[in-house]
Amino acid sequence: MGSLILAVRFLTVVPVPGRELLGVSALGRAAWWFPVVGLLLGIGLDGTLAALQALFPPLLASALLVTAWKAVTGGIHLDGLADVLDGLAGRDPAQRLAIMRDSRVGVFGAAGLVLFLLLVVAAVADLPDPVRGRLLILAPMVGRAAPLLVGGWLPPGRGSARPSSSVSPDGRALSGRSGASRSASRWWARGARQSRPWPGPR
Repeated sequence: MGSLILAVRFLTVVPVPGRELLGVSALGRAAWWFPVVGLLLGIGLDGTLAALQALFPPLLASALLVTAWKAVTGGIHLDGLADVLDGLAGRDPAQRLAIMRDSRVGVFGAAGLVLFLLLVVAAVADLPDPVRGRLLILAPMVGRAAPLLVGGWLPPGRGSARPSSSVSPDGRALSGRSGASRSASRWWARGARQSRPWPGPR
């Protein structure tokens, strides 16, 4: 249960009571729960949308749902997306990594985030009900499992990759990171700092 509590606190801002798993390999063991947390989030999103559609027009209901979605998850993946988009402006791998390490958001990142959120709202509003419901449940689950796989498969983006907060489900740190996997690593690492304002009892 400690692993599940850690996974929920790591991936959302939901103040779950209880004692989370501690230790160097704690996040690695909790990673097995990431898709489960995504599935629960997706089920919640589907139910929330149904309630919102009963009260508001489709477009407004979709906008409110996406707002709630990003608020519950702390918007942690949006930061990684902005980093990757800003990195596209780099002339070579070294410059792209330097841009991605910069905490400031550039034009590519800002424009990309706005367009991305508009696309999500439009998709939620316009997709047929059966398809929309399945995608709302599936997307958070896949999204929380994908960074673990990406971080383990891709080679390092830097010559001397240092251990990061990304871990594999067996508890090992994923040190191999290229552009995409580096973004995934930062996605998780920043989530640990941004999405857990209430740490709960230890």
